[in-house]
Amino acid sequence: MIEILYFASLREALRCDRERFDWPAPRPAAVLLEQLRARGEPWAAALGGDRRVMVAINQTMATPDTVIADGDEVAFFPPVTGG
Repeated sequence: MIEILYFASLREALRCDRERFDWPAPRPAAVLLEQLRARGEPWAAALGGDRRVMVAINQTMATPDTVIADGDEVAFFPPVTGG
């Protein structure tokens, strides 16, 4: 089981800020994104298309190739700009 956190506009679009997700074996973050998008709307729109989504695993920035293991905390958020 993993804990997924959604921040900023993703939280608003999905109408949730966290969920627990069955994750039976270590797999890349890209696989998790594919599974979430496959749920249909609003997941497909919020996490797919031309939208860029950042991911952190256990509070460390990650890439789509970073492996997620059982018990990990995964956070998704939109890119942030600063000035």
